[in-house]
Amino acid sequence: MGKGNFSDDFKRDAVAQITERGYPVAEVSQRLGVSPHSLYAWKKTFAKASEAGGAGPDAPSQSAEIRRLQRELARVTGERDILKNCPGLEPACAR
Repeated sequence: MGKGNFSDDFKRDAVAQITERGYPVAEVSQRLGVSPHSLYAWKKTFAKASEAGGAGPDAPSQSAEIRRLQRELARVTGERDILKNCPGLEPACAR
């Protein structure tokens, strides 16, 4: 594998495959054509950035996850309210 200049976005995505999605370093390394040593170094670098209070590699994914969970909560709350206000249904515990 030759020396490559990779963008920070590429590095963050590679690290996310390891940390967030749980892929093994060897698999990501082979698929992307990057040495495992580089992946470990990038992981260490981005972990320091997130600890230092910077945006870090997780900031966009965390905000996306928060938005997704808020939408799901709103949907489930609406479903619950519909079922709660339905006069023909009895609660399961009353049976």
